[in-house]
Amino acid sequence: MTVTDTRELVHEIVREVQAELIAAFEAVERDGAPVAGLPPGTFVAAPWERPGGGGGTARVLTEGAVFERAGVNVSAVTGDEVPPSIWQERPGTRGHPYFATGVSMVLHPRNPYVPAFHANLRYFEAGDDWWFGGGMDLTPSYGFEDDARHFHRTLKAYVERHGVIEYQAAKEWCDRYFFLPHRKEMRGIGGIFFDNLHPEGEGMFERTLAFVRDGAEAIIAAYLPIVRRRLTTPYGERERSWQLYRRGRYAEFNLAFDRGTRFGLQTDGNIEAILMSLPPLARWEFQYRPEPGSPEARMASFLVPQDWAA
Repeated sequence: MTVTDTRELVHEIVREVQAELIAAFEAVERDGAPVAGLPPGTFVAAPWERPGGGGGTARVLTEGAVFERAGVNVSAVTGDEVPPSIWQERPGTRGHPYFATGVSMVLHPRNPYVPAFHANLRYFEAGDDWWFGGGMDLTPSYGFEDDARHFHRTLKAYVERHGVIEYQAAKEWCDRYFFLPHRKEMRGIGGIFFDNLHPEGEGMFERTLAFVRDGAEAIIAAYLPIVRRRLTTPYGERERSWQLYRRGRYAEFNLAFDRGTRFGLQTDGNIEAILMSLPPLARWEFQYRPEPGSPEARMASFLVPQDWAA
């Protein structure tokens, strides 16, 4: 298989994942529309080209019945020299030309009891090197143990089905990565995260690619049952205000720490597609403390690493 064939193969797969996920998310929008009393949202395509090479298609839903904002973006970019966000993690790639493709998604729901969700699946080449990366994680505003256990157990089964990474390592990596050091808390309840994935051995590229391809089914199985379970939960201004406050944490992480955001900015990616990950509304309040014993205060107990898949 030539490098060009490999690039085209992976790019085609991430486009397939994009299409499958958009179809699944739009189905939830149609199901949730009668509950919300709003018309179902649809994803609008926004193709873009990168002056330095490559481009992509952002698919974004705005003001839907279930999702206040949702985006499922695909990109494929090339460049003459690997950006710092890559060679700082993989020093041997410094100075080499690169290719990167992937699918990235963020969903910010309207109902505060429905958790936000993020995932990405990506592939890189730099010089003679190649590797996969990605992950998926859940960011609820209100904590429910049955949701957390369903999410993590589904991801554990997905990882163990393929055997290209260890579940516990991917889970712990996610706990460390989606952490706000200035807040001393996790962004949400974690999930799985993997990077620099280049397993050695015959057939391992194909096995790893199959693992990435199966990510679409894992996302649908892990996340959408939770959405459907919570989207009918009544809420008021108190819950909405808390949701916007927690969204502030999401924005802090994406702007200050997220490597995907840095990569997009360092490679002159489409700024609208990059910042699609931010919630449409968020709030910050000076020295805010939730009422002791309240559901909002209980959320703190979810923002620490736990073995939800046990």
